[in-house]
Amino acid sequence: MAARAAPARPARSARTAALSARRTRLTAALAAGLTVAAGLTVRAVAGGPFGEHAGDALYTVLVYALIVLVRPRITPVRAALGALAFSWAVELAQLTPVPAALSRTSPVAALVLGSTFVAADLVAYAAGAALAAAAHTLVARGRRDRPEREGVPS
Repeated sequence: MAARAAPARPARSARTAALSARRTRLTAALAAGLTVAAGLTVRAVAGGPFGEHAGDALYTVLVYALIVLVRPRITPVRAALGALAFSWAVELAQLTPVPAALSRTSPVAALVLGSTFVAADLVAYAAGAALAAAAHTLVARGRRDRPEREGVPS
């Protein structure tokens, strides 16, 4: 007796795909805002190594959210790799005098670029990318597992 193939999922309409992308962008924008708030809170409340590394991880989570905001259909792995590559590039740039010079002239540059290379930051960035990808995967899986309502995409 031959096994029957599972029925193929119906193709998503362009409207459903657009609504899904819009919802993903909205979620990414909300995540970015919450990440900034969490980062500023950690910076104000927690000191020492925990505060520093949590802030570094949140930096990469923010970059991840911004990547998803721009490319809502990106896979979690690609978004994580992009956020990690950006974060590591900024950290490695701190081996040059440029970020330190810019940080002295602008508080925004100081927050974005930092000023001093710390190898442990590379690990914190990897943790942030992994956590963001895990959260993205869980949210996407939750949406996919929800039954569709008439006229409303999951």
